[in-house]
Amino acid sequence: MVRLSLSAVLATSSFLSQIILAHPGHNVEEEIAEREAFFANSPRDLSHCTEILKKRGTEDKNRERIARAIAKARDDLGITKRRALKARATSPLSISHHSGLDVTPTTTGVEDIIFSNASCVLSTEGEVGPFWVSGEYIRTDLRETQPGIPIVIDGQFLDTTTCKPVTNLYWDVWNCNSTGVYGGVSASAQNGNAGDTSNINKTFLRGLQPTDSEGVAQFTTIFPGHYSGRTTHIHVVAHEGGSVLANGTYTGGKITHIGQLFFDQSLITQVYKTSPYTQSTTTLTTNAQDRVVATEIAAGSDPFFNYVLLGDTVSDGIFAWVTMGINQGASYTASAAAKLTSGGGVPVSGGGGGGPGKV
Repeated sequence: MVRLSLSAVLATSSFLSQIILAHPGHNVEEEIAEREAFFANSPRDLSHCTEILKKRGTEDKNRERIARAIAKARDDLGITKRRALKARATSPLSISHHSGLDVTPTTTGVEDIIFSNASCVLSTEGEVGPFWVSGEYIRTDLRETQPGIPIVIDGQFLDTTTCKPVTNLYWDVWNCNSTGVYGGVSASAQNGNAGDTSNINKTFLRGLQPTDSEGVAQFTTIFPGHYSGRTTHIHVVAHEGGSVLANGTYTGGKITHIGQLFFDQSLITQVYKTSPYTQSTTTLTTNAQDRVVATEIAAGSDPFFNYVLLGDTVSDGIFAWVTMGINQGASYTASAAAKLTSGGGVPVSGGGGGGPGKV
């Protein structure tokens, strides 16, 4: 993988902010300025937590947890074959986040992979994008009938101030399908077939999960496709202090984190050689070309999932994990493009978009 210097990343960010972007209606210069102002006054990483987490035994617990989670994901997907060890390859764009480790709950050395980027688990606040839907269902399996390579994503949230796990946080995630379309929002030239009026009522590849006593939540989704102007990514919003309604949806509270998570370019290349991803005719934007990746790396973040292939080929499935540091004292605004109601999806006038704005 090509190594990029910080100056190259900044140059890329500057260039991309001047071109027409896939998310319409955004003032990218204002968003970048907002993020830079936030970064200047915020803890950027969890490096100060490393020794504290070791003393608390958090590393040992996480090693065992990840091993069990990988084994369970393989069982759930009916996969018996396992890959041999492949060492993890120091800019986030040049690092390989791939582990080929044959993991069991008694495997030794897995902490070298899980914690080798302990100083790079960062709390970058980014834009929510134009396709966030509020009021989605609390559930673990987001796939519904969407075709694509299954991926289990595991996220742990830690407070950057106390270095403690953030419990009972609701992790809100969404991603596009294998051909780059988001469900739950009005179809448009930027999101599939503009004539598909039913898309507003679809809930695929969206959902929330509460974090447990270790600050962890998991989802099963499909590896995202891509659309014009953006690299492959998954959106993240962290909610706290809200309520769970009788119909299994979430409402209220405050937002303590907004971000996007990414995948190694080498993994994207492997996935997009398989069906149904080969059906896409959209030109691929790489990580090195993506404006959001450039901005987050320039701020000192490593916003990429670590991952392991669950079988002998990428088509068998992927397990991916990440640690996210958040400031629980923060509160951000996010503008929903639509809201899920008992009668289906309802567009929000003027909604969609928004970055890390303080409330």
